[in-house]
Amino acid sequence: MSDHEMKLILLGTGTAIPSGDRASPSLVLLMEGGPVLFDMGPGTLRRLAELGIPFDRISQVCFTHFHPDHTADLVHFLFATRHPPILEHRKPFRIIGPRGLQDFLRGIQKAYGHWLDLPPELLEIEELDVRNPEMRSYGNFRLSTQPAKHTPHSLAYRIENRQGRSFVYSGDTGFCDEIVILARDTDLLILECSFPDGQGVEGHLTPSLAGEIAQQARAKRLVLLHFYPEVLATDITGDCRKTFQGELILGRDLLHLTV
Repeated sequence: MSDHEMKLILLGTGTAIPSGDRASPSLVLLMEGGPVLFDMGPGTLRRLAELGIPFDRISQVCFTHFHPDHTADLVHFLFATRHPPILEHRKPFRIIGPRGLQDFLRGIQKAYGHWLDLPPELLEIEELDVRNPEMRSYGNFRLSTQPAKHTPHSLAYRIENRQGRSFVYSGDTGFCDEIVILARDTDLLILECSFPDGQGVEGHLTPSLAGEIAQQARAKRLVLLHFYPEVLATDITGDCRKTFQGELILGRDLLHLTV
């Protein structure tokens, strides 16, 4: 990998439905200064351990929304961080998410009592607007967001490094212009693909709808993930090819990607 490229690993490409092959949604961006996580579904920390990526080096966690299949390992993450040998050397880290993140964290901390409490200087919480685009800079990368069509508190993320290379991660979303705008001319577009063509569900994408977003956005590469069993039983590639003719990758757990 050159200094101009970013390295991504898909940690979980499944959904809320348990699978022996696919953990729930999560991906990790390997960056100077510490890995950055996007979503933290069940199985995320175990996948990191498989890869030899220490969970206590995570510098930032970005949540797309608050559904359990995207957030459940946050409980494990906070609890493990309290382990005294971890606390002795843990550097401060940041959790980013849609407006409502503070209330969400207070809720799980109330449920578990002091077992999730961390020293206040260790954890920074940053909430992002869920109605309008946002842009933030974090030294070696820039983060942009757009509202996603899933819940009232859903965001999609675009990450761009200092050399101008970019990827977009939709989280869960239905078809919407906001994702097209966010993904315009991106090097890598990572979209959910939950249900088969002809069996679409509100707030989610089918293969052909995902392809249509990528086509309209002029994305250079398209990665599909967040597969429910119903869509895995169909010709995902064939249906996506109805609307998108660029490079297509069907995501799988532990797939390494460069951007």
